[in-house]
Amino acid sequence: MSAVFLITPPFTQLNTPYPATAYLKGFLNTKGISSFQADLGIEVTLALFSKEGLEKLFAHINQQEVPHSENISRIIALQDDYIMTIDEVVAFLQGKNPTIAHRVCKRDFLPEAGRFSQLEDLDWAFGSMGNQDKAKHLATLYLEDLSDLIMECVDEHFGFSRYAEKLGRSANSFDELYTALQQEYTYIDHILIDILSRHMEREQPQLVAISVPFPGNLYTSLRCGQWVKQHYPQVKVAMGGGFANTELRSLSDPRVFEFYDFISLDDGEAPIEQLISHINGTPGTELKRTFTLVDDKVTYINNASCKDYKQSQVGTPDYSDLLLDKYISAIEVVNPMHRMWSDGRWNKLTMAHGCYWGKCTFCDISLDYIRVYEPIAAALLCDRMEEIIAQTGQNGFHFVDEAAPPALMRALALEIIKRKLNVSWWTNIRFEKSFTRDLCQLLKESGLIAVSGGLEVASDRLLALIQKGITVAQVAQVNKHFTEAGVMVHAYLMYGFPTQTAQETIDSLEMVRQMFQAGILQSAFWHQFTMTAHSPVGLEPEKYNVKKESDVIGSFANNDIIHIDDTGAEHETFSYGLKKSLLNFMHGICLNDPLQKWFDFKVPKTRVAPDYIQKSLEEGELASAKPTAKVVWLGRTPSVETVTKSKKGATWEVALLTFQSKKDKHTISIEPDKGQWLAGMLEQLSVRNSKTYTLKEVMDNYTAAGLEDFELFWDNKPVNTLYKYGLLQL
Repeated sequence: MSAVFLITPPFTQLNTPYPATAYLKGFLNTKGISSFQADLGIEVTLALFSKEGLEKLFAHINQQEVPHSENISRIIALQDDYIMTIDEVVAFLQGKNPTIAHRVCKRDFLPEAGRFSQLEDLDWAFGSMGNQDKAKHLATLYLEDLSDLIMECVDEHFGFSRYAEKLGRSANSFDELYTALQQEYTYIDHILIDILSRHMEREQPQLVAISVPFPGNLYTSLRCGQWVKQHYPQVKVAMGGGFANTELRSLSDPRVFEFYDFISLDDGEAPIEQLISHINGTPGTELKRTFTLVDDKVTYINNASCKDYKQSQVGTPDYSDLLLDKYISAIEVVNPMHRMWSDGRWNKLTMAHGCYWGKCTFCDISLDYIRVYEPIAAALLCDRMEEIIAQTGQNGFHFVDEAAPPALMRALALEIIKRKLNVSWWTNIRFEKSFTRDLCQLLKESGLIAVSGGLEVASDRLLALIQKGITVAQVAQVNKHFTEAGVMVHAYLMYGFPTQTAQETIDSLEMVRQMFQAGILQSAFWHQFTMTAHSPVGLEPEKYNVKKESDVIGSFANNDIIHIDDTGAEHETFSYGLKKSLLNFMHGICLNDPLQKWFDFKVPKTRVAPDYIQKSLEEGELASAKPTAKVVWLGRTPSVETVTKSKKGATWEVALLTFQSKKDKHTISIEPDKGQWLAGMLEQLSVRNSKTYTLKEVMDNYTAAGLEDFELFWDNKPVNTLYKYGLLQL
């Protein structure tokens, strides 16, 4: 039994838990409050995609007397093959049945329907040695075929990473959702409620706290709340999460509280603590940032006097209770960067609360989850990483920051290296000039494998209007630094920003094409601009030469705003062509084709020079190292040998310093006195030492040793090449 039952309703990711409940459970641990958490998304998926689950599904479908599409008729005809193979496929995607990959790749083991018709060239994508990944991709298509069956025959709202998303996405009125919730349970609803009822019977909680991060979780969260209030009327139901934080800030429809008792906004730690005290009847307790019904009227209680907890006080996320060995890794898109969102088990952590930049005009920068910036000390982050590794047995981390701060990334990387942690990690960044060649090398050495960041509209005029604080050339340089360090780069791309013209859309596509052609971008995704209520554009649309279609505020969700852009292009017409071209670019094909190829209507010719990105990359480094730059040595101590050289009767001595790396060795030749100094200096610069030297201190040490021309020595090729072996200026 637990005081609090924390729920993530279907569906988020299948490969790893969404972290909200783990964050709250970690906080409740610090307060001695017992809790139990469940990801009902993975539990429903496993119940449905099993031998027993498919037997029930096909039996249900076989009772229907309705015509089916040709594709679905094929799946139904092959139902015995699906039932016979489903358990093996799921086990394989859970990492438990690797040898079946050989049979899957033969293409005569799994039944194949519509999703396989657009199958890419697998030998090109995975190569002759990629059997595991190739099989994972085929198994993913197999599950997607079954998903198509479910959507056509039993539940049109089904989706692996969302459910009834259309009902939840910016529903200004609660009417459509409310009507759906009065209907009989869907097929998926029955599975969900059966699992929920077993958890409730075992835990008997005082409070059910439901995290709703996305519109695609809303409907199922309401179903959970509805059932709990019907069958456990004494139990209170609370809802929070990203959907509430952005969409429900002006909530006024009392019908919502037929499903929840409370809806909390923003950081959940202080509100849930106050809520538990309120439920327990603790005298003087007042709710914090919470909607509830007071005299049948929706009332928001802010309680600003109750302070939020610092990030150092919220505890380590606790992933216990979750079915960590049963998550499913899928490969939907073969691109190695793009697949990271659906493949692999990632422990989720946050380096800093909020965004250190906080200026982008399309972003909800007026809300606390963006506006309130608070970083966590690198040492504490590493402590939490070690705790989570011990608990989960997994050493992969996805830092889910709005934008990870470069200085904190540097400190975290150094701490990881000092502690000799073997981890893989990735995060979201801003493409800013702080990401120098050496910093990217340091981050890679610490285990960074990928970054994602907002390039948005690849147009300097629009980037300035967005207040992104970057230029296209700057993004290219940063991407080059990451790529050369061996870190994959994903870019979020935007089209349809206010006043964006057709010319700027095509020019933006050309910039993206050139980045893929230059090999400095591995993955990307286009999305159309949406005006939101809490962004600068939404708050002051006239400043951006657009206007709201309506000023009416709905009684339920209010975030996405329909806007009118009289000066911009018809952005929707570009959607298909932008996405189709990008899919090809990510696979390294059609990079030299004219941009007109991707559109079935006339588009402007690009005005971007065909070598714009290449020239940007040739302009050199963004900035030379400052005297205050930190100098660290990550490598091993070099061996030093003094040898005598001769030429045309003249002889002289040189020092040979040999540096060993995991892959090769590298030798530099310099004057003996400078060689001895450098070897000794590297010992002092070692990352293992507590003292960190600045570049100026290194120069002073060099001068004190009686040596001359530091800049000529330090910036010359022999020493400058040592960054590959661990000599970094940060």
